[in-house]
Amino acid sequence: MTEPLDVAKLQRRLAEFAAARNWQPYHTPKNLVAALSVEASELVEIFQWLTPEESTRVMADANTAARVTDEVADVLAYLLQLCEVLGIDALAALDAKIDRNERRFPAP
Repeated sequence: MTEPLDVAKLQRRLAEFAAARNWQPYHTPKNLVAALSVEASELVEIFQWLTPEESTRVMADANTAARVTDEVADVLAYLLQLCEVLGIDALAALDAKIDRNERRFPAP
């Protein structure tokens, strides 16, 4: 049985992957943000010319679903690496942001 995934474990795996290839010097905040932007743009590209209705069915096609899944993984990988380099707890940051948004945009 495999161990459950968590953010810290994934960040360790990403750091080990980069270290094994001596990529750490390139994993500066600037470079990671640029890579994150590129990967997010690749995700956008998949949806670019779809109608809203087509976009809701994007995972129905196996090839497109695989592309979407890979790009989501790339975006998350760079975001987690950026958080690691900057010392941001991604889950705590999101939790705090939701709290702020709940105060900013109260439900009717």
